[in-house]
Amino acid sequence: MTAQKPLKSLLALGAGILALTSLQPDARAAGDRVRSIELTADNKAANPNANQAAYLLADMWKKLGLDVKVKELPYKQKLDTVYFDRSTCEGAACFDMAMWSIVGRPERSDPDEVIYNLFHSSTGAKGYNYPGYANPDYDKAAAGQQVETDQAKRQALVHKAQEIQANDPSYIFFVNPIVNYAIRKDVFDEKTAVEQSGLGIMNFWTHTRLTPIGAKKDIVLNTSDNLLNLVPMAIGGAAASWITDLVWDRMMRINPKGLPEPWAAESYKWVDDKTIDLTLRTGMKWHDGKPVTVDDVVFTFGEVGAMAPMYAPFLTVIDKVEKTGDRTVRMTLKTPSAPFLTSTLAKVNLTPAHIWRPIVADLKAKGQTLDSYQPEELIGSGPYKFVHWRRNAEVLLTANKDHWAAPKAERWILRIVPNMEATLGMLKQGEINFLSEYRGDYETLTQVAKETPSIAIKSGVTIGVEYMGFNLKRMPMKDQAFRRALSLATDRAMLAAEAWKEQAVPTNSIVSTVLDFWHNANVEKGMYDLDKAKQVLTAAGYSWVNGRLHYPDGVKDTVMAPK
Repeated sequence: MTAQKPLKSLLALGAGILALTSLQPDARAAGDRVRSIELTADNKAANPNANQAAYLLADMWKKLGLDVKVKELPYKQKLDTVYFDRSTCEGAACFDMAMWSIVGRPERSDPDEVIYNLFHSSTGAKGYNYPGYANPDYDKAAAGQQVETDQAKRQALVHKAQEIQANDPSYIFFVNPIVNYAIRKDVFDEKTAVEQSGLGIMNFWTHTRLTPIGAKKDIVLNTSDNLLNLVPMAIGGAAASWITDLVWDRMMRINPKGLPEPWAAESYKWVDDKTIDLTLRTGMKWHDGKPVTVDDVVFTFGEVGAMAPMYAPFLTVIDKVEKTGDRTVRMTLKTPSAPFLTSTLAKVNLTPAHIWRPIVADLKAKGQTLDSYQPEELIGSGPYKFVHWRRNAEVLLTANKDHWAAPKAERWILRIVPNMEATLGMLKQGEINFLSEYRGDYETLTQVAKETPSIAIKSGVTIGVEYMGFNLKRMPMKDQAFRRALSLATDRAMLAAEAWKEQAVPTNSIVSTVLDFWHNANVEKGMYDLDKAKQVLTAAGYSWVNGRLHYPDGVKDTVMAPK
């Protein structure tokens, strides 16, 4: 019996040690505590879905021992802070993480724009890669898919790029939203609204083909975005892209099936895998009455591209552009380009040289670019003409009756309405007749439609993606393990159910689930695994002290906590 007493004492001592160590899962020495991290988001009135998602994320990441504070900003301020400020971001004023979205655009039916331009290291200084992501393996896959003309081999490279991002994320992808649009059937022939894959009825073809059936001849739409600029060579958000699509023509257009087809180019012919000849459509005119010429095409794809950082990634593949006749132009590429018809010819807006050449020369002399330049007059050649832009109120376009694809409507009016509830009231009262942006509750929308039978709802999963971007210039976002853990700790199914009210499809890729051929479904497997998230952090040397996450031993946080 006496021999058992020491054993009991040891068991009791072991239990005490176990109880003590359970308060601190990792017994290794800890570095600095990971500071409070700021998540920048839109306000609730402008974007209720993403706003709620931000607060849900803050709660999710508490399970990793993090303190995440949501900072709501107006869109313009968020854009300046997150996108335009490319400083070293070591001070407290810079962002940590930010809610963002990639909207559905027809040229994004080919994955090149998002695969290359959002993540390739060459677009980090001025382009779309605002987190500053740089991964040599990713660069190789992203650049490789551009020049790979074998479809199966290109698919493999696009899939590989998605896998690399899933394991080394600069973004955390959440959902592909189900977009909900609505039109007034008492104003338009419902059958003339065009469904486009991954876009629904909110597309170029609907705007030109939607046919009024009575005295009201205008398409009146809505957006909550306060437009920043309207120029042919900069893309300032979804609403701005709707306008530029209509005011300026392009050499190609993406048709409702998601394929490129000739537009301002009457025809094209590949001479070899790096040379393409294009023939300009006859009779085209700029809205000021001057003819559209091959010189305008050469100017657009040459001088303009060099001065527009947002367009530069789509033009770098071009070696030279030459006029070969009164209506013909030859483009010689540096390498073969699988997405060229879609990502370049169907992306870049034709720009009138007689207006923009002196502007380009002046800005170049000043060391400035075209991205933030805003002229008073906007001259395109497209199916709609620009009339006015009343900031924070509306944009008015009028039909270009001389265009070969002249709209059926007389005017296109975009109302800027920041509040979703007010937007639904305007739809119900007929103050808008095309609900072109809706970020509110689907049940509320369906109730409005029930109360007003003349309202028809049109829904579908979009090419667009909702996500959160890291600032890779700051700690702890610099650390791949930290980013990977946060991605694993993100319950996308909950976000789709709670923030997007089941009006979204969970995803872990920049390539939409709508694009079956290009989307890599493997990155969806095990995308939420809280235990694995903790294992990733532990393996990287992180530890927990009193429930709060700490850096590995000896690591100091050089960034001040946000104010």
